[in-house]
Amino acid sequence: MSTAPLLSLAHALTIFEAAATIAFALSGLLEAARKRLDAVGVCVVSGLAAFGGGTLRDVLLDRRPFFWVEHAAWLWALLALCIGAMVFMRARHFAPTARARQGPDAVGLGLFSAGGTQVALAQDLPAIVAVLMGVVTAVFGGVLRDIVCNEIPSAFNDHRPYAVCAFAGGWVLVAADAVQAAPELGLLAAAVTAGGLRAVALVADIRLPMWSPGGERGD
Repeated sequence: MSTAPLLSLAHALTIFEAAATIAFALSGLLEAARKRLDAVGVCVVSGLAAFGGGTLRDVLLDRRPFFWVEHAAWLWALLALCIGAMVFMRARHFAPTARARQGPDAVGLGLFSAGGTQVALAQDLPAIVAVLMGVVTAVFGGVLRDIVCNEIPSAFNDHRPYAVCAFAGGWVLVAADAVQAAPELGLLAAAVTAGGLRAVALVADIRLPMWSPGGERGD
């Protein structure tokens, strides 16, 4: 007698996207607080970080409604998170730092890379396209966050693997799908791979090669 899975793929994907949205909202909130933005600025930057990557994915895949429109309660959760966090940080005199942002950012990277790849695979897209959709979902929200905060996006300037981690996590999901592993296990393995690689890169200070022209030369 076969046993039913604990979670359907749709429910597992919703849980992953919800958790990733919260994680990236926290990263945006911490960055906005670090830049001393006002309450509106905190909410906008948190929203861009949380919803930017998934929105671009949905635009590219012509997927409607957008994931945050389909789950409009997440908008209320974002507002509640921003208000609660601002009150907490003021009461505890918490000083947000760039390092504090890296934890939720790594968690969101793993979850969104897995979820974005799965959404694309569900549309029967080629594996490389699905993996790149996962990278877009995981990276673009942070890019918007940093641009609005007048920073070169850390995904491009940090030199420690970021998009590469999301790329690797996406291929783990593709491999799990190819061997017909349970979808929820594939999502979990992909998220742990991408988020774990980012955590290792941060702890061990692993860096990608950077552009080094040697010396500046006038035109």
